[in-house]
Amino acid sequence: MHPMLNIAVRAARAAGTVIVRGFEKHNEVATESKGLNDFVTQVDKEAEQAIIAKIQQSYPNHCFLGEESGEVLGTETDYQWIIDPLDGTTNFVKGIPHFAVSIALLHKGRLDQAVVFDPIRSELFTASRGQGAQLNGYRIRASKPRDLSETIIATGLPFKNKSQFGEYALSLNKIFHEVGDIRRAGSAALDLAYVAAGRHDGYWERGIKSWDIAAGELIVREAGGLVTDFKGGNDPLHKGEIVAGSVKVVQGLVKHLK
Repeated sequence: MHPMLNIAVRAARAAGTVIVRGFEKHNEVATESKGLNDFVTQVDKEAEQAIIAKIQQSYPNHCFLGEESGEVLGTETDYQWIIDPLDGTTNFVKGIPHFAVSIALLHKGRLDQAVVFDPIRSELFTASRGQGAQLNGYRIRASKPRDLSETIIATGLPFKNKSQFGEYALSLNKIFHEVGDIRRAGSAALDLAYVAAGRHDGYWERGIKSWDIAAGELIVREAGGLVTDFKGGNDPLHKGEIVAGSVKVVQGLVKHLK
């Protein structure tokens, strides 16, 4: 395992410990609203602090971009860790056991290391650039369905900006009639990890942040999948929109999302 990936795994597990402890008493966890249907809990904050502290023990000068702490600058600007300490906070608050820790490392602007950790199921999805993707140490590959009608596709609803739902619904209607079925589970990081593991055949979503998808993007790519924006471009991390899956699946989705 790459040394920096090893540190990321340790950081994800440290955050997972915080999250599981909080989930056992999730009804008692203090919750704040950051905006419409956008929540943060004390567990989010504590988990992010645990991640940063663990990484800084080994790399004190690296930069960070976290959902809760924002941008933290360091002297080694070639390295930036992108962190979502609890992707799926609404699920967590409601007692739904489907959420994850997401940690990615950018090296000179390129995704280099990635971890998505589901602390409830103890599932650890990892990837290093050029080295493939793993689930709990075993190699994973994205699916290659013969036809869209055989696929299970994941998505996310525009719940933070419901005025976009009309446009979304048009695309959803077209895609729904071409694929086997659609899932909406509430964690972009796990949706992408599931695409990499072949559990989902594809995924699309708009209105997401870099920390939602950075780790998952690299894991999908290293599992042999394709990741684009809604126009088929290769930089979804900065577009706030993403499509992932096999080449055939992505092409089938993009034609309805352009």
